[in-house]
Amino acid sequence: MCLLKKSLYKLKQSSRQLYKQFDSFLIKARYNGCEYDSCNYFKQSDDPTYLLLYADDMLIAAKNKTYMQKLKAQLKKEFGMKDLGDAKKILGMEFTRDRGSGRLWLSQENYVLKVLERFNMAEVRPVTTSLAGHFKQSSMQCPHSPEKEEMSRVPYTSAVGSLMYAMICTRPDLAYAISIVS
Repeated sequence: MCLLKKSLYKLKQSSRQLYKQFDSFLIKARYNGCEYDSCNYFKQSDDPTYLLLYADDMLIAAKNKTYMQKLKAQLKKEFGMKDLGDAKKILGMEFTRDRGSGRLWLSQENYVLKVLERFNMAEVRPVTTSLAGHFKQSSMQCPHSPEKEEMSRVPYTSAVGSLMYAMICTRPDLAYAISIVS
């Protein structure tokens, strides 16, 4: 039996090992982990710095560019990372910013269009409200034999899960409709 000092790339445990190494590095650098999401880190100082980690993608946010550059230099030294510059897109979310007014917009338009395409709904007609508040489902609405067979070929759980991701990130207005259909 051998004890590896470094995990091998593409093994099942390699991402976990990288996360553990990354977590211990940030804790030593006096970053706090978020108690609700283990991939969020923050450092309270005059200008707070936030770091979001997802697998091998990272997003750093800070008001003070000096703090951000210092953190990037430390991370490059420890992990051999590549700086891709200002964030434009991460995890299907696109960023648009207006530095003059200090505003930032998030959009998942391309993600939603891909989801609609994937589930053959690209040609559906949009509505202003996704589901009326008085809508209720009942067992009387359950499909019967021929309809049930046809529906079994439709990946409803995947469609609902894809919409949940959009709901969580940028579309909280979908929450009621998704809770009903899920």
